[in-house]
Amino acid sequence: MLNRRTIRIKIMQSLFAYSQCKDADLLLAHDLIEERFQPDLNSMEVQDKELLRSQKKSALQLFEKKMKGEKGTHDDPAVSKAVDDAISLFQKSIKKDQTYLSKNILLEMERLAATYYSIISLILALADQASSDKKTDHSNFTNHTWIRAWRQHDELKKAIQKESSGWEGRMDKVRGWFRDVIKEEETYKKFISADNPGEEAQKAFIKHLSRKIIFGNGTINDYFEEQNMRWAEDKDIIKSMMDKTIKSYADGKITLQKVSLNWDDDQEFIERLFNSAVDLDSQYKELIAKNTRNWEVDRLPLTDRVILEMAISEMIHFPNIPVKVTINEYIELSKDYSTPKSRQFINGILDVISKAMKESGAVKKSGRGLLDNK
Repeated sequence: MLNRRTIRIKIMQSLFAYSQCKDADLLLAHDLIEERFQPDLNSMEVQDKELLRSQKKSALQLFEKKMKGEKGTHDDPAVSKAVDDAISLFQKSIKKDQTYLSKNILLEMERLAATYYSIISLILALADQASSDKKTDHSNFTNHTWIRAWRQHDELKKAIQKESSGWEGRMDKVRGWFRDVIKEEETYKKFISADNPGEEAQKAFIKHLSRKIIFGNGTINDYFEEQNMRWAEDKDIIKSMMDKTIKSYADGKITLQKVSLNWDDDQEFIERLFNSAVDLDSQYKELIAKNTRNWEVDRLPLTDRVILEMAISEMIHFPNIPVKVTINEYIELSKDYSTPKSRQFINGILDVISKAMKESGAVKKSGRGLLDNK
């Protein structure tokens, strides 16, 4: 099931991508200015290359000035128009990227459910392959209690069909995995040769199949990693869902897990945190710079900058989340996704910034359990 740390990771990844998009969009704006002041090779008139170079230099300087929020004008209409067009192109491009990445976070969350159903469907497909092998008795696997429960689960059948999570078009993969991985695995060999394994033995085997064979280091895990660039993070979520699914078996029935218990709340959290971090007011970026030995924010490692800006946005826009919780969450993110020294750096900076923001009134917390913010 999704937790807020997982959601924060997804948002952090998208903000990282957004920053890279921003750099690319800036290059496109520069290219527009460059093109405006290139000699016209099709013109019959003599081109004043020195004038074009001067116009390009002036346009690029004015563009950089305006991008920093400073005022500026130029007497040459061609220069002014090129700069205005470049800024317009940049703003349209970055807004498009922001909209796309915000929606993509939600799509990635929804794809978790499809992958979860795909894992269960894969186990059923492997059992089908076992039943077609007449040389070996695989009945302990094909008649497995958990597998029978899944096959009889109407909600699961509908979900697999809805999410297109079946393996009908990938049976060559399933056949290869069954032949080269499952049949050769020692725990599998012992299980199918056992004499009437009881419920605990069956539970131990199906858990082993999920955690060690499918999610463990090997060709099946490699396949999912190739299909999903976020597999390193998604795998832990889906593995946990599978563990809970297996554990839920009782009286011949299995309870399917939901990716989110309250999708509306999670969706609101995603959209508000992502967009508020993107639109973080410049005064808070200046606050970061002030407390990082006067470094410009843009000189910080990108991951550290994203983490700091997310943390500040969360402190401001989520009054029900205690400041200490926010700081601890982003320290954990820095441990896993930034440099070895980032944990202490992030901790120190956020501690100082949070105190300054509380004193200024930028951070106002309300609700039970927020005593740390008094």
